[in-house]
Amino acid sequence: MHFSTKMRKKLEQKIEIPEGVEVKVEGNVVEIKGSEGELKREFNFRELNVNVAGNEIIIGHEKATKREKKEMNTLAAHLKNMIKGVKEKFEYNLKICFSHFPMTVEIKPNEAIIKNFLGEKVPRKVSIPKGADVQIKSPYVTITALNKEIAGQAAANFEKATRITGRDRRIFQDGIFITNKAGKEI
Repeated sequence: MHFSTKMRKKLEQKIEIPEGVEVKVEGNVVEIKGSEGELKREFNFRELNVNVAGNEIIIGHEKATKREKKEMNTLAAHLKNMIKGVKEKFEYNLKICFSHFPMTVEIKPNEAIIKNFLGEKVPRKVSIPKGADVQIKSPYVTITALNKEIAGQAAANFEKATRITGRDRRIFQDGIFITNKAGKEI
């Protein structure tokens, strides 16, 4: 006979709050304010205990299993990204590359328009998520946002809009490509 028992033990994780950053936890809503702005996000804590004590955020569980440990690590990663975002915005750099047809990129509210991509007559449209700031200094595109997910989604939208299908990628190397994301060189 085989019995499977889950190991349950008290787990706790602490995240240090840097100077100049204010954190407030009310129910499932976490609000973080910093020098660059403020972020507010609703989480599903399930049975996790999230408290602010002094200059630390304490995430804990009395009888944690692997599942609770995974949830704690995910929540801690999100909170660290939020803290980093309100201190200094996340920045993604993209490069506009073309070899056959010179393309132009225009910014309008909530969208960007890519004209003359591969000689196409109909311009391609890129949706820009709310909260992302896009600047174009040809041939570079810079995207900044408080929220890492919004900045990453905006950069991915640019890459996806200029994706080439049905042609040889070795010859048609046109497009807008991410060169630097949130401080990491690609």
